[in-house]
Amino acid sequence: MHHANHFYGHAHVLARYAGLGDRHPPRINGYVQHGWNIGDGLAPGHPYADRTPSLLWSEQTRRRAWSVGRRNVVVIGAPFVYLLAMRPEEPPAEEREGTIWYPFHGWEGQHVKGDHRKLIALIRETEPGPVTVCLYWHEYGMRNVRRLYERAGFRVICHGYRGHWWKDTDPEFLDKQLTELRRHRRVASNRLTSAIFYGIAAGCEPAVYGDPMILSNEDPTFGGTARIRRQWPQLHGTEVDLPTAVDIARAELGTDHRCSPAELRELLGWANLQEEEEDRDD
Repeated sequence: MHHANHFYGHAHVLARYAGLGDRHPPRINGYVQHGWNIGDGLAPGHPYADRTPSLLWSEQTRRRAWSVGRRNVVVIGAPFVYLLAMRPEEPPAEEREGTIWYPFHGWEGQHVKGDHRKLIALIRETEPGPVTVCLYWHEYGMRNVRRLYERAGFRVICHGYRGHWWKDTDPEFLDKQLTELRRHRRVASNRLTSAIFYGIAAGCEPAVYGDPMILSNEDPTFGGTARIRRQWPQLHGTEVDLPTAVDIARAELGTDHRCSPAELRELLGWANLQEEEEDRDD
């Protein structure tokens, strides 16, 4: 299995939905798109074997992949869509309150450059209720960055470690994220990212505002932040039209392309594994 299939516990979520329980996810026959992007769905710079299926989130991404020469592509929807199917929203114990804010982040290979103090001032000026700042594991581990948000009076959390090279993946990453999103009325970030689309799908009102910051050696191949703002202007601003946002999120996450458990097992190469599970149960 390509190690990126494990990112954020994606393989674990798909295995649960496919009826394989909480066992370690079997090898996936293909590359699962691991985050929303404006390219062909696959992270630039990662090695991929020719003719191996690309398992993408949306029809839009499939068309972009086709346009750059990828042919063995299948739309299955985002793993988050499968999690939502397994965790339909129940009446909340408490009313949604405040905003969960996701500052743009770096990772092992690239750091973010930007002024967190200015971003904090803008958040405090804009958000009407209590704010939870969710830092990516990379910035959460930077004590100087984390303390800036803590000293501003925000609740500061981290959903967990993404995982890398098949190690230290938090299989509950998306579950933790969904739980937090459902606690909040708003979801916001300084860039349009997966978290914004997840928040919309989880019932939050979205906002995208503030300095988008700079990622060191950012790949400009697909147009970067300038293209994102041109193509999705409806999702930028401190207040966004919710019905429009819901429609866009549904398309970008591939909600209508979610497979049945049997279809998913077939696409991921797990059909025989389900039969083995049933034989053991008998």
